[in-house]
Amino acid sequence: MTDISGFAPIVSSNASVLILGTMPSEASLFRQQYYGHPRNAFWPIMGMLFNSDPGLCYQLRKEMLIENGVAVWDILQSCNRLGSLDSDIKLATIRTNDFVGFFSEYQGIKRVFFNGKMAEKLYQKRILPALNQRFSYLEYQCLPSTSPAYAVLKLEQKTEAWKVIKRLVLK
Repeated sequence: MTDISGFAPIVSSNASVLILGTMPSEASLFRQQYYGHPRNAFWPIMGMLFNSDPGLCYQLRKEMLIENGVAVWDILQSCNRLGSLDSDIKLATIRTNDFVGFFSEYQGIKRVFFNGKMAEKLYQKRILPALNQRFSYLEYQCLPSTSPAYAVLKLEQKTEAWKVIKRLVLK
């Protein structure tokens, strides 16, 4: 088993939407990039939503998200996991990120989207009970995982589901 730690959030003061994953994959950790696996659909979907080239360098892809009011982070700060699958996370070893501090600092965030069911489940179990009434305005929605391991839906189907983010940031 390997202890792993996640990344700092991609976020700015103009963020209105937060996309939450669980923990970066081995490929993402190696590249030091969110959604760094070449077959992960996250960047192609974001490119389609915001008319941007998913092949841009990582810094420009992050800037594209920031310009569109989208923040990205993970539920977990650290955990013990062998491999990349969420199902391999050893639940007894997880440490969550500080969402009270995060939402206090980035008060413009009103909607939280989960990149897959495991992120939603961990948030509901480990984060939501610790959030006080001060954050009751937050709205939540689970979207299909962009992971290549979630092959039930095709890219077009995943993109269609993720379009809700574009509709919200353009309001």
